[in-house]
Amino acid sequence: MRKLDLLGATAIALLFTAPALAQDAGNSAPQGAPEAGAAPSAAADEGLGDIVVTAQRKGERLQDVPISVSAFSGEALKSQQINNATQLQLSLPNITFTKTNFTASSFTIRGIGDLCVGFACDTATGIHVNDMPLLSTRLFETEYFDLERVEVLRGPQGTLFGRNATSGVVNFITARPNLARFGASGSVEYGNFNSIRGEGMVNAPITDTIGVRLAGYYLNRDGFTKNLNPAAKSRVDDRDLYALRGTIRWEPTENTTLDIIGYYFHEKDNRSRVQKQLCHRDPTGILGCQPDRLGFDIANGNSTLAAVLTSTEFFRINSPAIAPFGLGSIYGTDLNFGGLSVPSDLRTVNIDFTPTYYAQEYHIMGRLEQQLGDQFKLTLTGGYADNKVDSRTDYNLAANNPLVNNPGLFALAAAAQQPGSPFANVAQALIPNGPNGGLCVSNIDSSLTGVYGGNTIKCAPGSTDYDRSQSHARQYSIEGHVDSSFDGPFNFLLGGIYVDSKTTQGNYGVASFGLDYASGILGAAQTLGQRAAGNAAFPNVFLAPPFFFNNTDLFTIKSYGLFGEAYFEASDRLKLTAGLRYSHDKKFVRARSPILSFAVPYGVTDGTQSPFIAAYDADPGRTGNQLFAERQVSFGRLTGRAVIDFKVTPDNLIYASYSRGYKSGGINPPIPTEFNVSETFAPEAVNAFEIGTKNTFANGTIRLNASAFYYQYKNLQLSRIVARTSVNDNTDADIWGVEVETILKPDPRWLINLSASYLSTSIKSKLLVDSRDVSGGRSDAVIIKDLTNASNCVVTGPNAALANAYVNAFNSSLGLRPTTAVPGTNTTGAYSICTVLASTAANPPAALRTAFGIPTGPLPFTVSDGIPVDIGGNKLPNAPAFKASAGAQYTADLPGGLTLVPRADLTFTGEQYSRSFNRAIDRIPSFTQANAQIQLNGPDDRWFVRGFISNIFDSNSITGQYVTDQSTGLFTNIFTLEPRRYGIAAGFKF
Repeated sequence: MRKLDLLGATAIALLFTAPALAQDAGNSAPQGAPEAGAAPSAAADEGLGDIVVTAQRKGERLQDVPISVSAFSGEALKSQQINNATQLQLSLPNITFTKTNFTASSFTIRGIGDLCVGFACDTATGIHVNDMPLLSTRLFETEYFDLERVEVLRGPQGTLFGRNATSGVVNFITARPNLARFGASGSVEYGNFNSIRGEGMVNAPITDTIGVRLAGYYLNRDGFTKNLNPAAKSRVDDRDLYALRGTIRWEPTENTTLDIIGYYFHEKDNRSRVQKQLCHRDPTGILGCQPDRLGFDIANGNSTLAAVLTSTEFFRINSPAIAPFGLGSIYGTDLNFGGLSVPSDLRTVNIDFTPTYYAQEYHIMGRLEQQLGDQFKLTLTGGYADNKVDSRTDYNLAANNPLVNNPGLFALAAAAQQPGSPFANVAQALIPNGPNGGLCVSNIDSSLTGVYGGNTIKCAPGSTDYDRSQSHARQYSIEGHVDSSFDGPFNFLLGGIYVDSKTTQGNYGVASFGLDYASGILGAAQTLGQRAAGNAAFPNVFLAPPFFFNNTDLFTIKSYGLFGEAYFEASDRLKLTAGLRYSHDKKFVRARSPILSFAVPYGVTDGTQSPFIAAYDADPGRTGNQLFAERQVSFGRLTGRAVIDFKVTPDNLIYASYSRGYKSGGINPPIPTEFNVSETFAPEAVNAFEIGTKNTFANGTIRLNASAFYYQYKNLQLSRIVARTSVNDNTDADIWGVEVETILKPDPRWLINLSASYLSTSIKSKLLVDSRDVSGGRSDAVIIKDLTNASNCVVTGPNAALANAYVNAFNSSLGLRPTTAVPGTNTTGAYSICTVLASTAANPPAALRTAFGIPTGPLPFTVSDGIPVDIGGNKLPNAPAFKASAGAQYTADLPGGLTLVPRADLTFTGEQYSRSFNRAIDRIPSFTQANAQIQLNGPDDRWFVRGFISNIFDSNSITGQYVTDQSTGLFTNIFTLEPRRYGIAAGFKF
């Protein structure tokens, strides 16, 4: 450990930056011939050597490509402990990566990331495997293995790569078979958290023209998060996953190369989609969490939809006869979370629901390279990809209080004993063993009947609150391009691509005992009402679905693009590039967003026969029902780029470029009409201007690349939460920044990597309602917690006193309490009913007219979903102003042909914001990550033994945040990097 500690000290001394350029100490191996295992042996090379990349769809020296691109060889990934996307981002300037709330993730490059949320959103960063674009993938949950290299292109891409991308492209190039010789490699690693990782590769020539390469890895470890609750698993967020890849290469002639690649990934464990939830508790329940800061509290349970819909007040307003069934009062004790505490450690929780995670993905792709005579080359790339994910997580990351001796449950049990009572089915489903015998909760599934259809996930003393996120996506694509290689100054590339993608079962649901309870009680009340009205045959019903269910039945994308570039070499030193692309995207969505929406008789357990499904199918136009949407949109754009590059010397290049990026628009989920949400959102466009230089100095021992850029960002797609659903808006922004990357090799034994970046982002003027505080900071906007849906609205009037007086007068008529101060805001709030407040102001009764001195017409009060605030001048989310990184390694020669290679890496990521509102509560602190390792290599690098440590300082580095809906209390989910890891590894190759 003393050596590792010294390496950590070395890392601290290099505080300025970390590895980023094409990180390789020696010459780049040809495609298909990299070797796995050892860290690079720098002593073998006097200079840095050339890195060959395909950023412009042909093999070129990195230093000759007039594009900002970073590339990592397979060996560099290992030496820098880069096993996944969260680690890859640390060594890249102006790039961040974070997991997001719904089994997804986001790469942000130069301030442009996936701020749009939903299946209808394109990713800002194009993800490719061997040049094939993947519109949906689980690659960010897997680990890297047997890669030739990873290329990260910064800036809009379109005239060369797949579908359009406004931020850049990450292209994973897998290792291909070597037809010249047999080879194999393998390694095994053991570390803390009982982590076991194995990796292997076999390369076998079958004939002179056919070769096969098989590779795979396996990872199993305990959870990073400790769970204090003895009723659930003691450690969560573990890993149990593996992947396999097989490649066949056929070279029948020197002019033809065909690669067929198959890939399979499988994961089944208790990975948690959320690391921790933070909240500064709001004691009033109007918000749930205060909007001033993040703390280690649980959101006030009285602010949630489950509590509101099961409150005595809500039941009484609906029907005084069911008021006794209320589980509690919205003004009383928080039955679910009152008195509970949250562990202050980010990696310790107290939850009563163990996460479950299942993911599977496979690709089958082919790549044909065919030389057509001496002057043309045809490249065809295509394939099929399929992935699915199904994840459940404790929704509140808290163990609920037991509901022992609850009066509402005893009232239900008593009512169920009455002959013919519609409450009998409710009690049987929810409390089959009596009021204190356990509360049963629905399993979220496509039948939409939950616990009332026999689909129970768990029965426990308290409410079980969890969510489920699942999807199944498949795609196929074909792309081809022809490149010329004329002897003269002019050459070109012409190509086209077609992608067909389909997502089914795109579901997100939230289940809670409170929602199940409301479904049953309100359904029984409906039965009683029908029978009292003379409809004696009306059956016992519940309201389906008894859980929140945002479902995308079907989402499809059919996209094609035609692109081309022309290259003109005006001289041996001056080159001009011009490219154009036409893109066309057609999107179709069929979506639903219901909860407690339809009366379903007991006994109907087949979802295909449910009145819920029938009502949807009977309305082909989807008119007049805001629970459903069936929409289709199309977008087409012409984009392009122009580049001029000049070689000052053979080793010094300067360039200037303009490119226009495009990302298609999409369709928002269905939202009730009282919320002001557009059905669609517009495409994004980026006008990107860049100047840069690439240089090699001192006989190849110094490589220095730098760039500066300015972006005009049009129709930036921003997400916000409305009525428990993510919707998207458009705005504009300006972005500019600089980047510097350096590799130094002062002598054959030393290799040093440095990078640094600065980024400035500014959103143009845009008025949006901040869901954290819908008052917009005004003292005269009264915040309302809606008793029917637990969302917030605001009431405004001539002044604060009159607005409060109106709410109080209305609430008095309903037996609700008057307004009270809402902590963390400048105003007051109350529980009430937004739609009725609005209709009453528009058509007031005589008593209210008299009270406010308004003889005719509406009262001077407005009810809206919030007061918009101007986010103009704010920074874009996940766009830190500063990033810096540094890495250094030394190769020491030992007797017997052995080498010892210690290495240290340090990265710094500056402060950033998680949301475009840029409130203090949205600020993500800066963080530092340090890694170190020491590796002993055998003669000719045939074997190695390595000791490693990552995240030396055990930093709880937060990479992203997500604010939940008002109906769940506005708590904040956070996402972090991995904790400190250390261990040993050994491997071989031949």
